[in-house]
Amino acid sequence: MRPSRRKAAIAVTAVAVLAAAGCAESERDGSGGSAVKDTLVFGVAGDPKVLDPSFASDGESLRVARQIFETLVRPEEGGTKASPGLAESWTPDAAGTTWTFKLRSGVKFHDGTDFNAEAVCANFDRWYNSAGLMQSPDVTPYWQDVMGGFAKNESAELPESLFKSCTAKDATTVDLAFTRVSSKIPSALMLPSFAIHSPAALKQYNASNVSGSADDIKYPEYATAHPTGTGPFKFKTWDLPNKSLTIERNDDYYGDKAKLKTVIFRTISDENARKQALRSGDIQGYDLVGPADVEPLKGEGFNVLTRPAFNILYLAINQKGNPALAKPEVRQAINMAVNKQALVDSKLPPGAKPAIEFLPDTVEGYNPDVKKYEYDVEGAKKLLADAGASNLKLRFHYPTEVTRPYMPNPKDLFELIAADLKAVGIEIEAIPLKWSPDYLNATTSGSAHDLHFLGWTGDYGDAYNFIGTMFDRQKDEWGFNNPELFAQFKDADSTADQAQRVEKYKALNAAIAEFAPGVPISHSPPAIVFGKGLTGITPSPLTDERFVGATFQ
Repeated sequence: MRPSRRKAAIAVTAVAVLAAAGCAESERDGSGGSAVKDTLVFGVAGDPKVLDPSFASDGESLRVARQIFETLVRPEEGGTKASPGLAESWTPDAAGTTWTFKLRSGVKFHDGTDFNAEAVCANFDRWYNSAGLMQSPDVTPYWQDVMGGFAKNESAELPESLFKSCTAKDATTVDLAFTRVSSKIPSALMLPSFAIHSPAALKQYNASNVSGSADDIKYPEYATAHPTGTGPFKFKTWDLPNKSLTIERNDDYYGDKAKLKTVIFRTISDENARKQALRSGDIQGYDLVGPADVEPLKGEGFNVLTRPAFNILYLAINQKGNPALAKPEVRQAINMAVNKQALVDSKLPPGAKPAIEFLPDTVEGYNPDVKKYEYDVEGAKKLLADAGASNLKLRFHYPTEVTRPYMPNPKDLFELIAADLKAVGIEIEAIPLKWSPDYLNATTSGSAHDLHFLGWTGDYGDAYNFIGTMFDRQKDEWGFNNPELFAQFKDADSTADQAQRVEKYKALNAAIAEFAPGVPISHSPPAIVFGKGLTGITPSPLTDERFVGATFQ
C-alpha cells in the first residue's frame, strides 16, 4: 500500500451528522466502557481521502473500500495468495495474455442492480478510457502502477497500457485481454482499486467527472457520497467536520452477512488519544498500535492482533538532490553508517528485523545472498573520503503528525539515523514536514530532498509489487535513470514461468543492492487492537482486515 501522494482537498457533500457512539443507554461491551452491541467504532489515524477506490492510494480510504466493494480476485483471509472473489475461477489462454473469469451468479450491487460480465467490462472500460485529469498519477495511481497507460495516452511519459480489452462472453463469463504476459495478472486484481462498481451508480453520479487541477483535484459526488459496490457493508454517511464515516450491514449480501449492523470509522490522529479512547470504551478498536503499547494492552485483556511482516521501511537517497549522491560510493557509505539493529531493538515492535533488501523474506524472489552493508563507521568514513565527500551536508526530510505500519515514530527514527550519519561526518539539515500533503509532495517530486523516510506495505504476494513499484522506471523520489536495471524489470515482468521469474527477481535484488539507491532499514509486524469482547477479525499482512465476521461476545 503506497503512501498517499494526492494533493487534493476533497469537498464532501451530502453528509449527515452521526449519532455519538458509546451513549449512556448502550450496552456494555466488556472493554470498560459503553458501546452498542451491534456497532463497532474503529479509531483511524486520518480521514479517508476519497470513497471511490479507483482514485485512492491511502490506507484509510482503502480500509473503508474493502468493506463496501469487492474485486474479482481477493487475498486469502489472513494471507497474500489470490483466492476467489467476485470471480469463482480464472484461467489463462496458451499465450498467457487472455484470462477467462467465471463469475458468481446471483450477486447484486447495493443499488439493487445485477452484477454480471457486462458490469465488469463497464468498469474496466471506464478505467482504460480515462481522460484529462483522470490520467494524472495523483488520480489513478494504482491503474498506472499496474496497467501503465490508457486507451489514448495524453502524455508522452505514459507507457503502453498492459490492459487491452474486456469481453463479456455471457452473463457469468468475461475475458480480460492484455498486451503481454505480466507477473501482475491476476494477483494485482486483488487491489481495491480494481473493485467492481455499479455501472448504474457510476452513470447516475457522473463518477468520472474529475475536475479542478493537479494541485486542487475535485471529485464528483459518486466519490464522496455514493460509493456503490457488492460488499457486506454499504455506505451510509460521511461527516467530515466531525471526522466520522459510517457504513451499515448489507442485508441483501449474497454471502455470510455481517454480524454487526454498523461500523463507524472515527478519526483520532493522536496515537495516545486512540489508546485512551479504547480504554474508556469510546472506540472498540484501532490500528497502528505503538510498539511500546502491545504488551501492556495485551496485559489489560485487549485483543491485540499482530500482522505478519509484509512491509519495508527505507531511507531513500535522491540522486538529483546533491551531486555527491550520484556516486555509488557515497550511497554505499550511507548504507554502512546506519545501525539498523540498534534502531530495530529500540524503536520497532517485537518481531521486527533489519532489512538487507527492499523485499520481505516471505516473498518469492528474496535473495539472502545480496551485497550486505554491515554497520561500519570507519568503513563509511573511508568510502566518503575516497569519493571526495568527507564534508557532505544533506537535507533530511522526515514526516510529522503520522504513524505508519512500517514507521511507528518518525521523529525518533530520524534522530537515531541522523546521529549515525553525523558520526561518519555527514552534516544533517533536519526538515520536518506535515505528512499530507507537504511531506509527500516534497519527497516524491522535484529535487529539494536528499534523504527521506518512506515505506511500503505490499498489495499482493509478488516481488514486483515491492521492487518493481519502486525501481522499474524513473521516479522523482529516487532521482536516477538506470536503463539496464529498467530492462531487467521488463524482462522479469514478462516471464511467464514462475520459477524462472523468481530467479530473475533474485538477480534484480542483487543488482539493486549493488546499486544502493537507498537504505532498506527494517520489516515490522504492525499490530491492530480490538476491545476485550470483540472477536471474529483475522489480521492480514495486506491490512485487508474484514469486519464482516466481527462480533461482540
